[in-house]
Amino acid sequence: MSIIRSAMTAAALARTVIAHPAVRAGIAAAPLLLTPQVKAAAREATLNGAYKAGVLARKIVESTKR
Repeated sequence: MSIIRSAMTAAALARTVIAHPAVRAGIAAAPLLLTPQVKAAAREATLNGAYKAGVLARKIVESTKR
């Protein structure tokens, strides 16, 4: 699939998802749901995921050097 076709497909999918009533309700409620505890948990999960991705990338790079 070409890059342009992939980009068009992604844009159409995003447009379809954002039009869903449940997604719209979630976006509208987001400011009320983002408490400091939720923000801290999201930050911790993001940092943990980034660390694990870095470890995996390092393992892949090191395995290709052999």
